[in-house]
Amino acid sequence: MEKRIDRRTAIGAVGAAVAGLTFLRMPGRSDAATFKVVHSDAEWKRMLGPQRYYVLRQAGTERPFTSPLLKEHRKGLFVCAGCSQPLFSSATKFESGTGWPSFWKALPGSIQERADRSLVFERTETLCSRCGGHLGHVFNDGPRPTGLRYCMNGLALSFRAA
Repeated sequence: MEKRIDRRTAIGAVGAAVAGLTFLRMPGRSDAATFKVVHSDAEWKRMLGPQRYYVLRQAGTERPFTSPLLKEHRKGLFVCAGCSQPLFSSATKFESGTGWPSFWKALPGSIQERADRSLVFERTETLCSRCGGHLGHVFNDGPRPTGLRYCMNGLALSFRAA
């Protein structure tokens, strides 16, 4: 006996597949098994507080020009606010005029990148390679020598003076 799928079932299956793929590609969604630092959602909320949780775990964006790290010019390291992994040297920080702390180079192995299709155009999202926390985005309009602009949420970072 031949099984036939009616049009409504086929359209529903395609819609469910597209919705599932969209959910998996949403910023802030990551496979926790690929990261060394893993916590439950409740633990992240307790550890980070509401604002940092929104940025690091839900791929939120802080308002521009609100981060105290924007005016941080001492020598040191900018680390992940979720797991303390060093991410950027102060030697690579520059004034981009965008309202978020910006860097032209990440420390080796500290950042993971993935496509972010949450807006009309595609961007490159940056994540902490240790905990998967959303840091911001990287763009190809930065200064020499890399030409990159890592545009980071200040709430995703902490600063350690040298």
